[in-house]
Amino acid sequence: MKLQLALDRLTRDECIRIVKETEKEMDIIEVGTGVIKEYGMAIVREMKELFPDKQIVADMKTCDAGKHEALQAFEAGADITTVMAFSANSTITDMLNVASDKGSRLMVDLLEVRSRERVKELHDLGVDLVSLHVGKDKQAEESFNTDLFSLLKGFEFEVTVAGGINLDKISAVVQEKPDTIIVGSAITKAEDPKKVAARMRAYL
Repeated sequence: MKLQLALDRLTRDECIRIVKETEKEMDIIEVGTGVIKEYGMAIVREMKELFPDKQIVADMKTCDAGKHEALQAFEAGADITTVMAFSANSTITDMLNVASDKGSRLMVDLLEVRSRERVKELHDLGVDLVSLHVGKDKQAEESFNTDLFSLLKGFEFEVTVAGGINLDKISAVVQEKPDTIIVGSAITKAEDPKKVAARMRAYL
């Protein structure tokens, strides 16, 4: 089981500092959507240059112009980029093709998806990596709930999970055996990010 650090709502300097403090505990570094909007592909390149041994996710949350945005991410050094599950099948297929050509990967973000029919469509398109995700705004009502795993029952996917996962919730999530657990503010907003990251790693 892998641990992924999500860098969101942070300055460039904060991103770099927190990754340096926690990198021994992390398998994957995610450059969040808001950070990309602020700093562009430059920060994806910088993260890959500074941390070449880590997998880098560019959380583009693409929903259109898939080929173009996938190329942007991969040519900047990302190992994985993301597309929204509600995107057109052609967008997802284009991105899968680019990922294959580049030796990289595409993660489909299942934010607000509740339909197993859509999950089957994604599976049939050749998607093999998905994210069960409770969005930041919705976390005011609910954080990650393990009931979400039922959406994927019977399908073969590599599964990541995200959405308000903290030290109180990680044990329940680990019991569902996802492939990767994504943690953001529970680490990045902590007084001691290194300590929290180490405690989370101990659950895996």
